[in-house]
Amino acid sequence: MTSDRWQQVERLYHAVLEREGNQRAAFLREACAGDNALRQEVESLLAQEAGFLESPALEVAAQQFAEEHDQVLIGRRIGAYQILSLLGAGGMGEVYRGKDTKLKRDVALKVLPDAFASDPTRMARFQREAEILASLNHPNIAQIYGIEERTLVMELVPGQTLKGALPIETALNYARQIAEALDAAHDKGVTHRDLKTSNIMITPAGVVKVLDFGLAVQSREREEGETLTISPTRSGMILGTQAYMSPEQARGEPVDRRADIWAFGVVLYEMLTGKQAFSGETASDTLASVLKDEPEWNRVPQKAQRLLRRCLEKDPKRRLRDIADAMALIDDAPQGTTQARATKLPWVVAGALALALAVSFYYATRPAPLRPLVHLNAEIATDTPLARIGAGGALALSPDGARLALTLRGADGKVRLHTRLLQQNQVTPLAGTENAFSPFFSTDGEWIGFFADGKLKKISVQGGAAVTLCDAPDPDGASWGDDGNIVAALNGSGGTGLWRVPSSGGKCAPLTKLNPGEFTHRWPQVLPGSQAVLFTASTQVGNFDDAAIDVVSLKTGARKTVQRGGFFPRYLPTSNGTGHLVYLHQSTLFAVPFDPGRLALAGLPAPILEDVSGSAGAGGLFAFGGAPSGPGTFAYLAGMRPVGVCRS
Repeated sequence: MTSDRWQQVERLYHAVLEREGNQRAAFLREACAGDNALRQEVESLLAQEAGFLESPALEVAAQQFAEEHDQVLIGRRIGAYQILSLLGAGGMGEVYRGKDTKLKRDVALKVLPDAFASDPTRMARFQREAEILASLNHPNIAQIYGIEERTLVMELVPGQTLKGALPIETALNYARQIAEALDAAHDKGVTHRDLKTSNIMITPAGVVKVLDFGLAVQSREREEGETLTISPTRSGMILGTQAYMSPEQARGEPVDRRADIWAFGVVLYEMLTGKQAFSGETASDTLASVLKDEPEWNRVPQKAQRLLRRCLEKDPKRRLRDIADAMALIDDAPQGTTQARATKLPWVVAGALALALAVSFYYATRPAPLRPLVHLNAEIATDTPLARIGAGGALALSPDGARLALTLRGADGKVRLHTRLLQQNQVTPLAGTENAFSPFFSTDGEWIGFFADGKLKKISVQGGAAVTLCDAPDPDGASWGDDGNIVAALNGSGGTGLWRVPSSGGKCAPLTKLNPGEFTHRWPQVLPGSQAVLFTASTQVGNFDDAAIDVVSLKTGARKTVQRGGFFPRYLPTSNGTGHLVYLHQSTLFAVPFDPGRLALAGLPAPILEDVSGSAGAGGLFAFGGAPSGPGTFAYLAGMRPVGVCRS
């Protein structure tokens, strides 16, 4: 479709919508005057009209037009910006990754399609978005750098959008950051009007960035009578996304900041439950759910109920009136603050094998009584808090369960590996391990492997010089086998599988290949005897709720899936030669009997512990150690609370 043809379709589409319903067909036949292709294109848009309230049919077509022509811009320059690749396309334009050739930094470029250049309404909305973003200067709102030739030049935000259920402390932490962004916008008189999970990015450092103020409106525009927005009651142009719309927004009524508070509540509900608060088979059904239904309140943790009920009041007069009130309710939630502060490390040490053995006595998913957890007083000095490089792992336990390896940030601001014998209070830094993350022990407990500065390295637990083993440009975990080889995800997001790395040095060899549709293989664990490797295989970026736990034979290379819907598998041996596969699903730790001889499950999974931290980069923030014949040690990080976070 050429630009001229698109403008012809657009003009006729709007002309049809201006007619009464019983006049449209005749008008369209007459206007097309034998041009059947034109009539079919307009009819296609009209047919989609009722089902695309979140992206009106015309804007859906604009997205298709953008996708057809994205290659035209790649490689071109707009002012000082080189266009590198397409990041996404929507009704208001395409978003590209670009390079600022003057400042040598990557940027996001939001380009308005040529077909919209002659549309004063869209140009006004585009200009308004630039002005609104320029007026907002807040760490939780994506910045605008400038405007060039129908192009917004913006901060390129790394990370992932919100998706799936999160541990309650993580969800409340993110919610508070979202609220701070909205508070800053509301203070400027700006109502977002399209807050949703896909407009919220989480950076690798855990910082929230609220995006896309394309539908935002400033209250003074209404007061001064300016007409920069499309009427929300215009047919097919209800602005916003239906699952996140407030009831008054769904009815086409004027909205204020309370619509954002409603959407904030819907987003928080989704973070806590993994489900949408309001849904339906069609857009109309979803809007009806918004207007009539109540969320499933029994899914919401008790400590968040009061906040969510106040945000999701259908009557805006009874809803929270100010997002600052939501922040106060978050801060007043039971069990302390959710803001990340580098203070004490809440280690919990338990009889791990007691937990695992108890699984065989579970009925369905209801756990049998477990032996009490033994809490270890493992406070970390405030001047050396637990720290993570990006999203990398932060802890490991030696095979005998006696020594803990963890990454701490020193007074000089640098992150290094530290070790601690669990029966002692002294924490010892290991020189030469700056920027270390994702530590793991050798099977004899004498060496610690880790990643740092794009390399896989090892160092003696007694200290000394760190030894570089190989390049690791984008690592996602490693495990040391008792045959002397390390299995590692050296480039987990780079389209490669697992690798076998000699721990004494030498040539690396590929172990697995990605199947069609797979995005990553990561977090391996070599099974006893170095016979096989457990690992996580996923087809999605940043979400592992539906990932597969696979096992690959180190002897034959044969691979199979042993469990779906989990990640970060770890094997716990027992004295009878079998054991348990332990893995995370969301923030709950599960265990299932596992036969290492057959490389197969030997029972049903059951939950054994909740509120265990995990992330797309680090996997599960927990570790096991201990001999099969006696009590083991289990260390984990509860929630995502007091963790010092730094970037590499």
